[in-house]
Amino acid sequence: MAQPHSSAAAPIDLQLDKVSKRYWIPQDDAEAAPGWIGKLRHRFQGRKEFWAVKDLSFGVTRGQALGIIGHNGAGKSTILKLLSGITAPSLGEIRIQGRITALLEVGSGFHPELTGRENVFLSGSILGMRRKEIHAKLEQIIEFAEIRPFIDIPVKRYSSGMFVRLGFSIAAHLEPDILLLDEVLAVGDASFQKKCIDRVLQLKSLGMTIVFISHDLKAVEQLCERVVVLERGVMVHDGPTAESIRVYTSRGQFERTVREVKARRAEILGLTFLDEDRQAGTSYETGQAMHIQVRYRAHEAIPNASFHVHVVSSAVLWHCDIGTQGEPLQLEPGEGIVEFYCPQICMRPDVYSIDLTIEQFGCSDFVDVLESCSFLQIRKGLPQRGLYYHPHTWKLLEDGKSKQD
Repeated sequence: MAQPHSSAAAPIDLQLDKVSKRYWIPQDDAEAAPGWIGKLRHRFQGRKEFWAVKDLSFGVTRGQALGIIGHNGAGKSTILKLLSGITAPSLGEIRIQGRITALLEVGSGFHPELTGRENVFLSGSILGMRRKEIHAKLEQIIEFAEIRPFIDIPVKRYSSGMFVRLGFSIAAHLEPDILLLDEVLAVGDASFQKKCIDRVLQLKSLGMTIVFISHDLKAVEQLCERVVVLERGVMVHDGPTAESIRVYTSRGQFERTVREVKARRAEILGLTFLDEDRQAGTSYETGQAMHIQVRYRAHEAIPNASFHVHVVSSAVLWHCDIGTQGEPLQLEPGEGIVEFYCPQICMRPDVYSIDLTIEQFGCSDFVDVLESCSFLQIRKGLPQRGLYYHPHTWKLLEDGKSKQD
């Protein structure tokens, strides 16, 4: 595991020293027992320990932007609660130098009957701003939120976009020593999201220490120079952002999650990405060739079946569908592999999540469906502008003829 990057000269604003958090959860058999017997069993022996995070140690130096990433269940939410003071560690110690502000659920302190202007003062006070400070920043907050014509009407009449824009604007004008960010940068439309990221970058340039916990790897890449990777509550990597994202995506090649399907007549067993040399990996460049293998098991014969690899961008937009549509398959009982070949990857640089489905023509229910079961990182390769790279060739013409003629 790479060693944490820290500067000996810079003071440490945030330090976790062997921090662990334990929860007690009831066992199924204790919950199922009836009456007072079940209650006694639940009290004395019906619990088992669960370590949400285990033995975490890392520091964040002043002015540094640290990202924390991991799959669902990795412990990110627990770290949020620990750093924001919602809960205390079971073991270890957290040391904080300076004032920390958690920018988590924007607009959570709003009163629906109060106007936007009144909620600026209410929410700002809850977040720790003095009334004099709110007065001084009021115009900046309103201007940033882009809701000036509606600032004096009750927020219960706001659209959801107006609501979160005002909430983020208030929180973004705080001046703590340490700023703790969750998924709040994904608020509003694309232009406002860019505005949010630019604001956080501005705070970073002013020397604010930032801890960003997110699934949005693109935003993490923009904001953070160092990233910690968590897996089942344990830190598996701590290093530069690009390196950590490669570790994260490589450790999550395929993960089967339970989905409700009425009749699972077939199931997806695995997903593998291969390059031209048949080497497995999850990181490719725009313009590079790629093979995709989907391994499955059919429990019965399924006529007119189709396999689909859905590629979803970091902005949670359905980017493309790689599938067998138009060529129905006749699945026989047993295991098999469907392989797709992409001569050129047209996707722009990003980290994409992968959904997989088995479908049957004429049937409204999926045969099997997996959401966010894997990740695919696309790095910069062939020159690309716009939403995607379009394969093409070109030649120079002179007087209407090819130069080669």
